[in-house]
Amino acid sequence: MSKRIITISRQFGSGGRTIAKAVAEKLGYAYYDKELIEKVAEMTGFDPKYIEENGEYAPGKSIFSLASSYISSSRVMGGMSAYDYLWVVQRNAILEIADKENCVIVGRCADQILKDREDALHVYIHAPLEARAERIVRLYGESEKKPEERLKEKDTKRSVNYKHFTGEVWGDSRNYDLCLNSEKFGIEKCVELIVGLAKD
Repeated sequence: MSKRIITISRQFGSGGRTIAKAVAEKLGYAYYDKELIEKVAEMTGFDPKYIEENGEYAPGKSIFSLASSYISSSRVMGGMSAYDYLWVVQRNAILEIADKENCVIVGRCADQILKDREDALHVYIHAPLEARAERIVRLYGESEKKPEERLKEKDTKRSVNYKHFTGEVWGDSRNYDLCLNSEKFGIEKCVELIVGLAKD
């Protein structure tokens, strides 16, 4: 059975986003990354920057101060926090997209949201720390923090968010159909493998 939905979870700096976009282009599928952020922004009135910065991260004190600058308390439905409301809308948007069209969805717990769909392929992209550190410096430049610290911070936030909303362990191979080391196989080979499995 061919897979019409592909979810790509990824370690920061592993090239997962690049792989996902290339897979979508080769299969002719809709691609959702920033596009999902825009869709959620339209549905909620949240600022896209707020969604991008917090849609994959677990709730904390800082998120509520950020939310207050973008939305009023009246926009938070059913007594939920801004963060939980954002999660619910993101989840509904992902379910709607999956029902509507062939697609590749990056991150945002999409693998767990769509885990019961037989027409979905769930992929996790990872790479050694050294390779990821080199990649983020090459793509995003240097910062005050060491690249290793930036990687740890991003991945920890994603991991905590995943656990908070799904109860599962982010990066656990049992949660995915395919786990690929992008440093070992290379970007192009990862794309080839995913496209091949999607067509089977």
